[in-house]
Amino acid sequence: MNDDFRESDAARAIEGILMVAVEPVPVELLAQLLEMSVANVESVVASLSSSYEAENRGFQMVKVAGGYRYQSHPDVSAYVERFVLDGQRARLSAAALETLAIIAYKQPISRLQIASIRGVDPDAVLRTLQGRGYVEQRGKDEGPGQAVLWGTTPLFLEKLGINSVDELPPLAEFVPDAAVVEALEATLRITSVDVDAPVTPGDTPTSHD
Repeated sequence: MNDDFRESDAARAIEGILMVAVEPVPVELLAQLLEMSVANVESVVASLSSSYEAENRGFQMVKVAGGYRYQSHPDVSAYVERFVLDGQRARLSAAALETLAIIAYKQPISRLQIASIRGVDPDAVLRTLQGRGYVEQRGKDEGPGQAVLWGTTPLFLEKLGINSVDELPPLAEFVPDAAVVEALEATLRITSVDVDAPVTPGDTPTSHD
């Protein structure tokens, strides 16, 4: 097999793999599948990427989260967004909004960390938020297992009308201070007298205002 044919064959194989891949494919895995060196795979990928740009394609081959994948070209983002959001105008569910808030304030954060805060598996909600373009993968955790980390996207910022997550309102603004909590507890507290004291016939029940 000559070098030209080998490179062409590898390019077609890489295109086929990335076309069906759900997550970015590490270059080491591509090298293993194609029985090529990592350097040669990187060379083929670079050649493919350059050819897509030269041909002004509507997609790109990019390296994200430690691997390669296809994504739409920024030049056509308005049309892609219109397509993705078409038919999905329904408001986000409470679960999705809760998960989005957790990611916004705790990013970068893993799926397991989200689950530990919410108490339920967030996989379905994450897919919804990613499909809407509000969250994206932000690399992998350096700890055991190298869990995928999630963060918010520029579209999320655009929808909120802010430039960065630093402009999100402090959580303290949504949490009542100690005085308010104490007042609520005093108002809502049911004493033992309210519940257990018998009412003698002829007695007028005492009001506990």
